[in-house]
Amino acid sequence: MLVATELKGELARIHPARACCRRAELAGLLFGRRGPHSRRAASIRTLDHATARVAVQLAASVGVRAEGPMPAVSGSAPAHHGSATRRHLQVVLDQSADESLAWDEAKACDRRAFLRGAVLNASISLGAGGTHIEFVFGEAAPANQLLSRLRSVGVRGGLLTRRGRSVVYIKGQEEVATLLRLTGANRALLDFEAGRVARDVRNRLNRLLNAEEANVDRTVRAADRQLQAIAQLAASGELKRLPDGLREMAAQRSRQPDADLDTLASALGVSRSAVNHRLRRLVALAAEARPEAS
Repeated sequence: MLVATELKGELARIHPARACCRRAELAGLLFGRRGPHSRRAASIRTLDHATARVAVQLAASVGVRAEGPMPAVSGSAPAHHGSATRRHLQVVLDQSADESLAWDEAKACDRRAFLRGAVLNASISLGAGGTHIEFVFGEAAPANQLLSRLRSVGVRGGLLTRRGRSVVYIKGQEEVATLLRLTGANRALLDFEAGRVARDVRNRLNRLLNAEEANVDRTVRAADRQLQAIAQLAASGELKRLPDGLREMAAQRSRQPDADLDTLASALGVSRSAVNHRLRRLVALAAEARPEAS
């Protein structure tokens, strides 16, 4: 099963050849990590070592000074990163780091690089209990902007507010698969698709087994009613007065109490519908005889 660390590890091993793609990926990592038009240093906090390493490498490749990765100082976590008691790594980039990207004018490769950086800094869950990716921001503006950018490349997401933070979320196997394809996570995509196929096959098999079990249960109950009816007709003496076809049917059912209709039809040399009709007739005759017997 694909896990978040494997996905981020694969993304971290992608080294963009073009400087524009490296700047775009760094912009994705930094996106929403400081207020609009702020010139203060940007800080990337992550639990993932690969993400921290990528932040330093990208910064160095585009001439931005970076410090770290280092353990995050307790109590210094921004509001959009949750509890400060978690063991985050922190990379601090100087004010020359740029998180902006002219999305509408950006080339396709720059858009993919930007999304790759954003996913590296996202919260990812790909377990059997559900598939979703979350991008958490302290303000609504970058959340709305990211949601618009995702939609422009065919990834549908949602927006919610959780504990004062804006969260862009992507749920559903098709949406997650599209995002993995865009970011270049090909191995992760194959693992994800394999897991999805396995789950689909397992679910289909379970449905078939449940349906078969229900069919067997109905067959057993029907056979029990038929055997009781035959026993009642035999005890009352009615069975020997029935036409030959019904008596043969009763005898065959008594010899094969667990057989299905096809097996009984083959043994008698008649059609399946004829067997079904005769058995229904035996049950009906037994029901008609009960009031007389009482």
